[in-house]
Amino acid sequence: MREKAREEKMKNNEGDTQSAARKMRRMRAALILTGLLAIMLFLAACGAQSQSAAKTEAPATTAAAETAKPAASAASADTGLRSITHLKGTSEIPMQPQRVVALSAAYIDHMLTIGEKPVGVNNEERYGGDYLPYLADELEGVAVVGSADTPNLEAILQLNPDVILVESRTAETSYEQLNKIAPTVVLGNEWKDYDEDPDFWTEDLLKVAEMYDKTEVAQSKIDELKKETAEVKALVEKSEHRKLAYVRVREKLFQIYGQNGHPTNALLYRDLGFEPSSLTPVEHREDLSLEGAADLDANRLILEVDPNGGDFLGQARESSVWKDVPAVQQEQLYETDSFWLFKGWGVLGRTEILEDIRKLVE
Repeated sequence: MREKAREEKMKNNEGDTQSAARKMRRMRAALILTGLLAIMLFLAACGAQSQSAAKTEAPATTAAAETAKPAASAASADTGLRSITHLKGTSEIPMQPQRVVALSAAYIDHMLTIGEKPVGVNNEERYGGDYLPYLADELEGVAVVGSADTPNLEAILQLNPDVILVESRTAETSYEQLNKIAPTVVLGNEWKDYDEDPDFWTEDLLKVAEMYDKTEVAQSKIDELKKETAEVKALVEKSEHRKLAYVRVREKLFQIYGQNGHPTNALLYRDLGFEPSSLTPVEHREDLSLEGAADLDANRLILEVDPNGGDFLGQARESSVWKDVPAVQQEQLYETDSFWLFKGWGVLGRTEILEDIRKLVE
């Protein structure tokens, strides 16, 4: 009986042990499953977070790239140079040129009009080899570097210019040499073609202004000049002495200037409304002897006397032919300062001509 009871107790203990083992295995499996689920949830959460971060960061990166692109483009475009087209092609010049040599009275006028001062200018040999007087005050201290026809290359080289401004007649003989010194910009029309467009000087002014990014300044000056021209024209139209002859006194003869063919001519006859005399040609200019002056029927005579023309004018005044000219009889004769032919090419010069005309007709 005892043996049987012991065997049954041992069986019961083994059953209990097996049952406990099964419980332990189930608990371990549950723990492992729970752990795996936790890991999977964690990884899923991390993946979602990474995707969200990627989605958030991508636009920022793209935006940054797009922001950087214009800056890069601007940096690549900003070479510090400006392209200027002209009669000889295209020149690359500094964005803000500081040392410009101007070998033309017109281009000197243009620079001064927009508030820029050249470092070197040409002289006019027939006027003493110095500055033109009507620009002299504003050119004080500026180097003189020969004439437009024969520029002093060594003097220009010593000035270390950024840009050289010339007209086509200078370019015909000196362009290659000048262009080796500095970018040389050739303005105007082909030499002697300017008579086809007497207003072309305004294009040159705007081109010079373009070099300095001052085209608005130049255009405002042109507009102001047009307004003043209209005011003086109104005075001319009221004048009793509107029939005009514009005559240049040279060493041994007169030259009568036409209605067209030069900016000063166009200013007088087209813009201001003076009537041409019977001897005034339509185009260009014509020689006029002292005897021929007897047919000058103008009742207003403007004389531009060359530096070497004083003796010839003195002889003319003593002649009876001269004394019979209507403008001389009516005391409507005016001697200019001998620079009107230069002044007609720019705002500063034309303004002075208008001031002279205003005084004549008021």
